[in-house]
Amino acid sequence: MTKSRHLDALEKGEISFSRDGTDPRLRLEQYIAMQVKSKRMEMGLKITDVARIAGLSQGMVSKIENAQVSTSLETLSRLCDAIGLPISQLFSNYDHPTGSAQLTKAGEGKVVVRRGTEKGHAYQLLSTQRGKKSGYEPFLITMDDASEVFPTFSHPGQELIYILKGEILYRHGNQLYEMGPGDSLAFDAEVPHGPEQLREVPLQLLSVIIYHDR
Repeated sequence: MTKSRHLDALEKGEISFSRDGTDPRLRLEQYIAMQVKSKRMEMGLKITDVARIAGLSQGMVSKIENAQVSTSLETLSRLCDAIGLPISQLFSNYDHPTGSAQLTKAGEGKVVVRRGTEKGHAYQLLSTQRGKKSGYEPFLITMDDASEVFPTFSHPGQELIYILKGEILYRHGNQLYEMGPGDSLAFDAEVPHGPEQLREVPLQLLSVIIYHDR
């Protein structure tokens, strides 16, 4: 296995990182702190347990977890052994980041067709992530004076809508809700719901649907 260049630099004491914000990665101390604390908590260990097993002071373990110290390779190795984290694995994601954030710029959401969009509602899907982790769907929905009301829409999951622009009378089951910019409504999406009246257009709302069984 090829040694991580950051591990090699740490061993030689040659690490230096820009603090002017030009490097989007975490500083190495911050990255180590995040990984070590996460693994310790996953193992159900307290700082006192780790300090005892690693032969380190509680203060040193705490400082490492809070990115307050640049530790030596020997100290880091003892700490990793104590929490069951191979030191090579510790650095693997720093060299090859696996962030899962997805940026969707304004106007670039994927236009999708859902049941009900034939009523003149424009849906932009703001996240296209799929697979086991895709337990939600966020939509930016736009309606104008050509849109028709559709108060009997239903589907699995829980939904939250947040009004960005315009005013609407929104139905959920037998209840009606007057909504304007800044108002939100959370509800069981299997109960028929949708706009009863478009009071002020253009209307723009954010809809987030949560699926529990995906």
